[in-house]
Amino acid sequence: MRKFSLILASLIVAVPALAQTWKEYTYPSLGFAVSFPAPPAMETQSYQAADGSSAQARVYSVTQPNSVLRMMVVDLSDKNLEEQAVIDHAVKSLTGDGEVKLNIPHRISRVYGRQLSITGRDGSHDSVAVFYNRKRLYQIEGLALPNGNDATADAIRFQQSLVFTNGAANRTLFEPVFQAVGRTFFGSGG
Repeated sequence: MRKFSLILASLIVAVPALAQTWKEYTYPSLGFAVSFPAPPAMETQSYQAADGSSAQARVYSVTQPNSVLRMMVVDLSDKNLEEQAVIDHAVKSLTGDGEVKLNIPHRISRVYGRQLSITGRDGSHDSVAVFYNRKRLYQIEGLALPNGNDATADAIRFQQSLVFTNGAANRTLFEPVFQAVGRTFFGSGG
C-alpha cells in the first residue's frame, strides 16, 4: 500500500509539471497572444488573398510528433476586401478535401469570426478559428496528425488559447444587440 501511495504522489506532482510546459507568447505589434508548448518558429510566407492577389503572412508554429500548431497573421492593409470575403476564402482554403464537422460563429472578446472542426481523409483532425480584424486575417490552427497518438486535446487547447490584445474589436459594442433585435422582430440580421 505504501508503494502505491508513493507512486500516486509522484504522479500528482508530475501532472502540474507537464501542464506548465505551455507558455503564452505575446505579439503586441500584431495585437494577439497565444499559448504554445514550446518556443514557436517564425517564418514569413506568401498568402493568396480572396481577390487573388498575394499578401505577406507571418506564421508562428510548433511541430510535434503528433501535432502541428500554427498561428498565421496575414497583412491585408493594402487590399480593399470585405470581412465576409476574407473569412469565406480562409474557410474554403482550410477545408480543402476534408470533412467539415463544425462551422460556427466564434468570438474572442469583441472580435468575431468562425470556428471550424475538420476531419482529414487521412484521419487527421484540425481545430481552427479565423478572424478578420484591423485589416489582418488571424488564423489559428491546431492539427492533430493521424499517427496513432491522440493529440486532439492539444490541438483544441492551442486553438482556444488565442487572445486579442490592445482592445481589439471588429464590431461596435451594440452591433450584436442590434443584430439580435433584427432577427427577433424582422427575421434578419438587422
